[in-house]
Amino acid sequence: MQRLSLLSRAFGFNTTSQLSSGARTTYVQHQARGLSSVRVVPVNKRPAPTPVKESGGSVHASQATEESNISSAFSPPAVAAFRGELGGRNGNGENHDLSGSLFNPDEGYLQGSHWSTSFQGMATQPFESRISELLMAPVTESDIEIKPDGLLYLPEIKYRRILNRAFGPGGWGLVPRGAHSVSGRTLSREYALVCLGRFISQARGEQDFFDESGLATATEGCKSNALVRCCKDLGVASELWDPAFITQFKSKRCVEEWVTHAVKGSKKRMWRLKERQWDYPWAKK
Repeated sequence: MQRLSLLSRAFGFNTTSQLSSGARTTYVQHQARGLSSVRVVPVNKRPAPTPVKESGGSVHASQATEESNISSAFSPPAVAAFRGELGGRNGNGENHDLSGSLFNPDEGYLQGSHWSTSFQGMATQPFESRISELLMAPVTESDIEIKPDGLLYLPEIKYRRILNRAFGPGGWGLVPRGAHSVSGRTLSREYALVCLGRFISQARGEQDFFDESGLATATEGCKSNALVRCCKDLGVASELWDPAFITQFKSKRCVEEWVTHAVKGSKKRMWRLKERQWDYPWAKK
């Protein structure tokens, strides 16, 4: 009965009594035939169940049969189709707008499974000029960082802030396009960037890890790496892939020096921003 109570709330009924015995039986029958004409039987017209004596007491045979049928019938696609068959109305016959819910009656399945494979909206039209200007604005040089090997990059949080300014929080998202894969000590996964309900780009993010205790952190790094790669198609911080800009920025804002490891004593030539100092265990000697 607890399952029936949850189902009644999912379909918009106030109580399990409103989802009548006839309605449930009718649904099970029509679900096998493609849900062509589901009807809701009023409670006051529901036939009285026939009690059956068993060793452990008395139960209703019709109720036991319905419980068994419903437990196997209510899969997510069937739930979505059932709500679509009701014509967008709740149990009281009132209009019920499903456009903003997880259910899409036109497609007949949960929208949550849609973006794992869809390319909906790809290359249909450009974003409005305000959004385009925010996305392709010149990168702020003070936001740029450099790795010890000389690779320029923009911190991942900067990409998120740019997307939030352009589309608003909740107006964009990353969708997994497959399971995580592990190659040696590298974790990777494909993600798709979706903005305002449109597929934008897809990329595989990757992150190294050293033991199983670091997998949770590695999954976040993998997601962040995919976000940065997807944003290239929106023109965000595109200068960081421009050889001319990279050379100019390094000569103006960066320096390459020999540094020594404080513990191992090894020496290495590394890059840093001119306004930064070396952090332990590296030091210039």
